[in-house]
Amino acid sequence: MNQLDIWGGIECSHCRVGDTYSDQLTRNGHWHRVDDLDALADLGLKTLRYPLLWEHTAPDSPETCAWTWPDERLPRLRELGINPIIGLVHHGSGPRYTALNQDNFATGLARHAANVARRYPWLTHFTPVNEPLTTARFSALYGHWYPHTADDHNFVRALLNQLEATRLSMKAIREIIPHAQLVQTEDLAQVHSTPALRYQADFENHRRWLSFDILCGKVTPAHPFWNYLCQHGATEAELQTWLDDPCPPQVMGLNHYLTSERFLDEDLGSYWPCHAASNHRQRYADVEAVRVGGGVQLAGVTSLLLQAWQRYHLPLAITEAHLNCTREEQVRWLNYVWEAAHAARRQGADVCAVTAWSLFGAYDWDSLLTRAANSYETGVFDVRSGQLRPTLLARLVRSLAQGQPFEHPVLQSRGWWQRPERIQFQPSVAPARPQLLKAITPRVKARYATHHDEENLEYAA
Repeated sequence: MNQLDIWGGIECSHCRVGDTYSDQLTRNGHWHRVDDLDALADLGLKTLRYPLLWEHTAPDSPETCAWTWPDERLPRLRELGINPIIGLVHHGSGPRYTALNQDNFATGLARHAANVARRYPWLTHFTPVNEPLTTARFSALYGHWYPHTADDHNFVRALLNQLEATRLSMKAIREIIPHAQLVQTEDLAQVHSTPALRYQADFENHRRWLSFDILCGKVTPAHPFWNYLCQHGATEAELQTWLDDPCPPQVMGLNHYLTSERFLDEDLGSYWPCHAASNHRQRYADVEAVRVGGGVQLAGVTSLLLQAWQRYHLPLAITEAHLNCTREEQVRWLNYVWEAAHAARRQGADVCAVTAWSLFGAYDWDSLLTRAANSYETGVFDVRSGQLRPTLLARLVRSLAQGQPFEHPVLQSRGWWQRPERIQFQPSVAPARPQLLKAITPRVKARYATHHDEENLEYAA
């Protein structure tokens, strides 16, 4: 294995809620500041997750592309020696002439991908769709984002459309850039529960791998989600194409937040304020596991990386590491993830990088972009003045990029997620130990084909 690298990433969500897009690049000012790239090079970053979004480039028609913005920035990145990982859709639903659940989404994105590759044939790494499973959940299963549906059928179609868009986009790109690499990102989560809700936790702990399982050609008729997908709109012929023609990533990009690990409890009264969820069989509390005591043990970053490695044996990267908190806690979190990645490497996982996400901060993620409250969380830079103001995170990133130890008094204290005061809730009963099913029987497959959507679910990002 090569040494662990530090990458950078810019929060670039272009999420549609109703008829309005939440454009992070405009809100954080990067859309108007090309000199930001010099500041990133000064940190020592050599790899950057960078947007060239479909909605920005061809907002009105696939026939008409606006290249002014990327023409200024991509060559500058090249001059600075920064390799961009190009993102084409980031928590978006495409331009107004398509949507995640429409038939023209996949072919439309592939067309955009081909246009990008033809204009910038020196690019090497791509993420056609960021977090397809997460985007399908929030857009089509929970209804938070456009097209605001809340049923399994639209969820399945949105997921498969995004994955097909990824496959078609990489084929289109590789016709022009034969050695182009797919860096596929997805949320790295784990769900814990009481014994009564273990069935739901098992369902979600299988579902978290669904993007990668499909891309890698692992969803066979024996897979626990084969029946579920077919019952909710997928055809067997459609799923068979993934067995015949998979599109495995060259790098699995895993995004992990302190809110990524969840705890489910049927006793809603023990959690207030709580996040209420329903699977049409039970209503239950769905809360951040880090806030729950009573013996709930977080899996943690190292364990989750090892789970991904043992399942796929593909190179891994943490492609988003960010915490909405004080500057000190942000430094502790990034350092914690960095050390966890090293721990996974020592145990044999091929972890190649950790990404300092939200370099310029982010707006309104505490409401999942559903409210325009102008709620800002800082990143490596604070941009509220209209200029880049480095935070303490910038010093840590620069040290990691230079391969130098970062010594600061802030690291002498544990992060809040490791301290007793993190606990706000106590479970109603002793938690069940999370477990994944090792044998897929007809009875188990039937269970996973039942209705398991969630409603009224909000996450604090």
